[in-house]
Amino acid sequence: MDLIYYALIAGAIGIAFAVYTVIGLMKKDRGNQDVREISELIEKGALAFLVREYKYLAAFVVIVAIVLGVLIEPRGLVAVAYLIGTMCSVAAGFIGMKIGTKSNCRTVAGVQKSLNEGLRVAFSSGAVMGLMVVSLALIGLSVIYVIWGGYNEGVNDAGVKTSDITSILVGFGFGASSIALFARVGGGIYTKAADVGSDLVGKVEAGIPEDDPRNPGVIADNVGDNVGDIAGMGADLFESYAGAIIATMTVAIGAGIAFDGDLAMLPFIIAGVGILCSIAGTFFVRVGEQLKIEALLAALRRGVYAASFFVAVFAALAIYLMDIDPVTISDKYVEGLDIWLSIIAGLIAGVLIGVSIEYYTADIYKPTQRVAEASETGTGTLIIKGFSTGMMSTVIPVLLVVAAVLIAYELAGLYGVAITAVGMLSTLGITLATDAYGPVADNAGGIAEQAGLPPEIREKTDALDSLGNTTAATGKGFAIGSAALTALGLTAAFGQNIINEMEDEGVNETFSMSLMDPQVVMGVLIGAMMVCLFSALTMDAVGKAAMGVVNEVRRQWREIPGLLEGKEGVKPDYNTCVDMSTKAALRSMMLPGILAVVIPITVGLVPFLGPEALGGLLIGAIGTGFVLAVTMANAGGSWDNAKKWIEQGNLGGKGSDSHKAAVNGDTVGDPFKDTSGPSLNILIKLMSMISLLFVPVFVSVM
Repeated sequence: MDLIYYALIAGAIGIAFAVYTVIGLMKKDRGNQDVREISELIEKGALAFLVREYKYLAAFVVIVAIVLGVLIEPRGLVAVAYLIGTMCSVAAGFIGMKIGTKSNCRTVAGVQKSLNEGLRVAFSSGAVMGLMVVSLALIGLSVIYVIWGGYNEGVNDAGVKTSDITSILVGFGFGASSIALFARVGGGIYTKAADVGSDLVGKVEAGIPEDDPRNPGVIADNVGDNVGDIAGMGADLFESYAGAIIATMTVAIGAGIAFDGDLAMLPFIIAGVGILCSIAGTFFVRVGEQLKIEALLAALRRGVYAASFFVAVFAALAIYLMDIDPVTISDKYVEGLDIWLSIIAGLIAGVLIGVSIEYYTADIYKPTQRVAEASETGTGTLIIKGFSTGMMSTVIPVLLVVAAVLIAYELAGLYGVAITAVGMLSTLGITLATDAYGPVADNAGGIAEQAGLPPEIREKTDALDSLGNTTAATGKGFAIGSAALTALGLTAAFGQNIINEMEDEGVNETFSMSLMDPQVVMGVLIGAMMVCLFSALTMDAVGKAAMGVVNEVRRQWREIPGLLEGKEGVKPDYNTCVDMSTKAALRSMMLPGILAVVIPITVGLVPFLGPEALGGLLIGAIGTGFVLAVTMANAGGSWDNAKKWIEQGNLGGKGSDSHKAAVNGDTVGDPFKDTSGPSLNILIKLMSMISLLFVPVFVSVM
């Protein structure tokens, strides 16, 4: 059997297990009538947003597919692969969000039985998201390889089998990137506009609890958790996962490996191994009835650590059975052990990045507690302390990525760097499950509050929600680290392909990404600027949309008699806030998305800039984007959990001056951690992917 079929089988097993999990979830109790009604409102709003978002994207996707069909060889096939990539990404995000919105009420019913039951329901819904992302990505790439793997097959002067398959697979990756960009940016703007707006006017202005049913913005807030942190995050990591496999295969073929050789096929095999190991890891997630965050964190850690251990063992077995012949790549003599160690470097870096971010954002550790303590002297000192904590938290992730890249390059050259990202993402099936779990738990807490359930139920959902805040921060850190490694792999493939394309076309010019070249320096500065511009546009969009929600909530309290007072039978108009947030998000996501596509192509085509400047742009964007994304995500996470820590009764508890300052800090941190920071992942990967795809066009105008 060809190696690619093993990857297809692993993907099919992942889909089958996800379906099995869904069947089990749908049999769970949905709770009482009030719980079900609130859950249905959230589901209706989330689906309405996604349907409208996909309608917006349809026109963009069609236009891009036509451009690719005209400009990129092999014409037609790249465009078809692009469309397949968009459809797989859309399917993964839609299914994951659909199951998430159907699981929130079941989580509420679960915690009424036991804390473990609630955790298992929420985690299982996250596992569906994780397994759908990795399985659809691997199946999509594998099917394309099976159909077109030998397209335009030939043998070069060195006797190596060649094919156009990498160009076609990069088209798939670009399709995933296109959906990821708009899903993450649009979902991020939506979720934080609703969250910030309802918090400012509810908790800060009116002094009512979070998720209070009197607040017209609470359903929009709950909807946002799903469209931003499930569908958006899923599309983000779908792109990273597919991009890592594509980058590794592209580097291998660019280095002279046959398109069907072992090193070209290895990323598919490691990804398949990771899916099976992630499934095994889900069975290790169990917890007792302790409400302590330490016990809940330990339960999820067991699953991730078990999956990581299994990947390390079975990746070694796969490499051994493939009996990979030694080869020279990037002037490195590479053997099977070197490749396995590169995979392990990525795997360990991913786990340790999660641990470091957990330390800086979980309220059981000193950094977040110190952020909370800064609230005793006001909002200003809280903001300063939180931002400095976010900046400090960049040290460990950056050093871990640097160490992983150094080890991988010394062992296996550019191929080692690329497959390190595959290693880091190999356990994505369960890592994403721990992240997608968070919005479900958050929704469960909101539903319990709005349905008026007893305090002991809300205590359990709050414990799960607090865990979700930490796992969400950890998941974002993992996503950012994997994005940096994936983008580095794609950038390496870009540089290698430029040189190969120039040789094939007989272009008598040199190509270098040396900082001694002023074009490269100009590109570095443009790349750094793109990161800041992109962040500014997304932050501003959240602020404007949140103002609209604030004004709408004020209007309803003013014009609906008895609403703010909680008069029986008086209900807010939730749909208006949902509709406002949807329109604002879709309107605001287009400009940043278009810039992310247009700027790299423009830089690559402009005569006084060109491919050298584009290479610099990619490096500048990766360096700046990685550090700024970690800063924003972790600062936001620390502000959020500082507020939660105060709400547990510390520093005066709810309603105290410290709590009011922490709520303000949390509203600042919301777009940091859930909109602008995570969106930078997409930016650096998308620009790398589109640069790689347009290499023939750039060379043709040199």
